[in-house]
Amino acid sequence: MSRLRDAVRLLKARPRLVAAIQLLVFAVFIVSIGWAVRGTLESAGDDLRHANGVDFLLACVAIAAYYLLFVLGWMRILADWNLPLGYTQALQSEMVSMLAKYVPGGVWTPAARVLAARRYGITDAGLVTASMLIEAGTSAVAGVLVFVLSLTWTHGVGGWIVPLVLVFGLVVAVLVQPSVFQPLATRVLRRLGRPPLPPLHRATLVFLLFYYSFTWLVGGTGLWLLLRSVGAHPGVSAVVFLGGTSCVGAIVAVLFVVAPSGLGVREGSMYGVMLAIASAPHALSAVALNRVAITLIEILLALVGGFVLRRRSEQGAADGRAPAAQERLDLGG
Repeated sequence: MSRLRDAVRLLKARPRLVAAIQLLVFAVFIVSIGWAVRGTLESAGDDLRHANGVDFLLACVAIAAYYLLFVLGWMRILADWNLPLGYTQALQSEMVSMLAKYVPGGVWTPAARVLAARRYGITDAGLVTASMLIEAGTSAVAGVLVFVLSLTWTHGVGGWIVPLVLVFGLVVAVLVQPSVFQPLATRVLRRLGRPPLPPLHRATLVFLLFYYSFTWLVGGTGLWLLLRSVGAHPGVSAVVFLGGTSCVGAIVAVLFVVAPSGLGVREGSMYGVMLAIASAPHALSAVALNRVAITLIEILLALVGGFVLRRRSEQGAADGRAPAAQERLDLGG
């Protein structure tokens, strides 16, 4: 045990060494994945070269809609704690933290969200971090439910993915329960010298579970359109399965922290699951396009959010009144 503590202290004292180790493990994984799918790369390349541009653009619209809707869930959590945040501010905060996932280390995502929220008047880092955990946890549980539901009519998904997702979903479902999450979070906050975490209403948690399930269906629509763009022809019923597939990719990305933004591991897990409804070249092409789409959309939405905020701030200053940071969106409850 003492050796483990010494090793942890050594790694904390040398962040560059930690980043180097992460990049090395990530490189080994990427090479391994590339070697495993080498036989389908040529066919996938042909599919990408002949991808349908209209379907790809529609997929990007659906993926952007997923992000735009997802932001409302975080706003509902903050509103439950009397921390209202304008939609544009919440959107930019979300996108900045999404882009921070590409930086090795794992700590940059919450740090980026905390700093972004502080710019808009929410200065309690503990509450912001707790809201992120609830957001991620309830979204993951909702995605697992969507995935499990789709397995009732989708067959051929085997291996380690399904047990891993089910166990992860069960553990997170227990942890996000207010009777469990609030005492744990409060204990941590007290050790940091911060006030206890305010309670999250159970009705809010139920609402988020259904709401995030809906957002996964929107994301699944984007992945369905990406498959169509590379020549596959999945049925409309596959949208539910593909929503669950997107959740599987997100869960694996969280578990494999060595991969920046889950790069490679997310695609690998989604590729393995999608083989149940698509050929190997089509699945590989779709996950490659999915990575391109989500990265471009995250950058675009972050830039758009920043542009809108800057314009409103300039207009507010010109009018001699408070900038539009006071905008609020009534989410009910």
